[in-house]
Amino acid sequence: MGLMGDKARLLETHRLVAAPGNGSLGDDRDASSRDPEAAAAPDAANSAYASYAAEAADLELETARRRAAESGDPASLSMLGALLLRRGDLDGAERHLRAATAEGDRSAANNLGVLLHQRGYADEAASWWRVAAVAGSAAAAHALGRYHRERGDEPAAEYWLRQSAESGHALGAYALGDLLEHRSDVGAERWFRSAAERGHREAAYRLARILDGRAPGAAQDGLPGGLGGVLGTVPAPRRVSVGGGDTSVRDLRAAASGRRDDGPAGEAEQWYRQAAARGHRRAALHLGTLLEARGETQEAARWYLTSAKDGESRAACALGFLLRDAGDTDSAAVWWRRAAQEGDGNAANALGALYAERGESQQAERWYRTALDAGDINGAYNLGLLCAEQGRTAQAEQWYRRAAYAGHKEASNALAVLLLQGGDAAGAEPWFSKAAEAGSVDAAFNLGILYAGRDEERQAFQWYERAAAAGHTDAALQVAMVLLRDGDEEEAERHLRVAVRGGSAEAAFRLGALLDRDEDTRFECEEWYERAARQGHRRAQVRLGMIVAERGDVVEAAHWYREAAEAGSRNGAFNLGLLLAREGSEPEAAMWWTRAAEAGHGRAALRLALLAARRGDLTAGRQWCARAVELGPAEVAERAARLRDALEQELSGERSA
Repeated sequence: MGLMGDKARLLETHRLVAAPGNGSLGDDRDASSRDPEAAAAPDAANSAYASYAAEAADLELETARRRAAESGDPASLSMLGALLLRRGDLDGAERHLRAATAEGDRSAANNLGVLLHQRGYADEAASWWRVAAVAGSAAAAHALGRYHRERGDEPAAEYWLRQSAESGHALGAYALGDLLEHRSDVGAERWFRSAAERGHREAAYRLARILDGRAPGAAQDGLPGGLGGVLGTVPAPRRVSVGGGDTSVRDLRAAASGRRDDGPAGEAEQWYRQAAARGHRRAALHLGTLLEARGETQEAARWYLTSAKDGESRAACALGFLLRDAGDTDSAAVWWRRAAQEGDGNAANALGALYAERGESQQAERWYRTALDAGDINGAYNLGLLCAEQGRTAQAEQWYRRAAYAGHKEASNALAVLLLQGGDAAGAEPWFSKAAEAGSVDAAFNLGILYAGRDEERQAFQWYERAAAAGHTDAALQVAMVLLRDGDEEEAERHLRVAVRGGSAEAAFRLGALLDRDEDTRFECEEWYERAARQGHRRAQVRLGMIVAERGDVVEAAHWYREAAEAGSRNGAFNLGLLLAREGSEPEAAMWWTRAAEAGHGRAALRLALLAARRGDLTAGRQWCARAVELGPAEVAERAARLRDALEQELSGERSA
């Protein structure tokens, strides 16, 4: 219990000199505050000077007070006792405080309670605090309220804390807010605000937390990004670099994203700033996350740095992510290592992921194990991923199971993928279900794939819809394909647009094809074909080439046909051949037709047959005709058969001659 004094009365009697800012006697603050944040220490030179100055001032004050005490003045006795108490002279302090108390000095009664509490006589201390509180001491009422709360007497605690708070005592207001918040009483906000307005930094932080929790989007959790995949292929799990409890860096960043700057969120930021400016490291951390979410990374980094230097490991971890995002992985590693060594599992996981990306698997494993030892179950999940990448399947399964049994949804999904790859579909399904029910979007998509592989289309569609509703790109594409098959083009278009926003080239192509059917929307289809084409989608490249060719842009058409052909598209090769033939480059056209025909393009084979016949190479012409008949389609096969018959007759005539 720290020192408390009756500042109001002593100021009124002009018997109190300006108190130092460290909460010493005569100030209405005490060291028993529940503010866990310690102020930063001054540098050595300033500290030495301050110490010397304080000693000189104390000596002068003590001399003056001793002279006054000799006259028997109660206020002087009280101040002398308070001074000796602060300096640790409990025996000397008690004598003067009891003398002042006997004369009715309420600040002396309050400080006598402090002294007795320090000596372990809590009940006697409370009796003196009661005397001072009844006499109107807000500091004593605060101490008495704390005394009753520590003994479980909350009604008495609330009574005295309210007396203190209503008298304008910052610590009393804070302690009352803390008591009410423990009961989930909405009145806590009022008293935190009262204390914060009087400069109490922990109250400012707690008030900001209340307001922050009330901001729109505060309860939203960041959903993990979907895994790429197509029907029939269960995507592999991915590494996570952060994780942990409800107050992890990941959760703070996710909660900060999407917040508006006005309303509760804006006011919360103001209180975070006030607390952070007073050295509150957690407030600085939260302020940093808000600023980072707004894109103000430089100021965010400054607050992260301030918080990290004050010992907040989560801020060091967040600073590491900010540096990594800026491309400075070496500096990021320094801060992650510092946070990890202080027990931050998020940072240890991030450090492990960094080493894994660099191919330093031993270091990665070391830090993943450190994360696991710190209680971050993501460490087990990442160890599973590391073992799986190295082909250590049995060990990967063990780590996945450890994380999955601890409730890690992505580990459950990864375990299911591993089992499915090993042919154990029956063992995989329960883990997919567990992960999906826990909110894993990837697991929901994978369940859709599992059911689709069994031709259980209804169940597959339900899981695809669930994953798509959570923003899974490939699931949205699968839903759209089912809707297109069923003729619901309007809903299909909506899901295709969702998948396109997620970066799906296939969705962009199919959206373009859907819009291409209608004259009213055809103007828009080229945009989506081009988006898919630029992502390397071969069918989109061919279709885009056809559209620009219709406009007469031969150069652009040739570009897209060539892109598709070189990527293995037989239609692209065939169309490029047609374009080159029209431009008079028949030898190059024949080369692309040959590539298309060898890939199974019937029309390309027919073109080669006609080209060979025109050149008089009847044998080659007949061979390409046979190939065209084999490949089709029907009309091509029919034409190729007629040409083949004509070539055989001509060859027969040549042999007869």
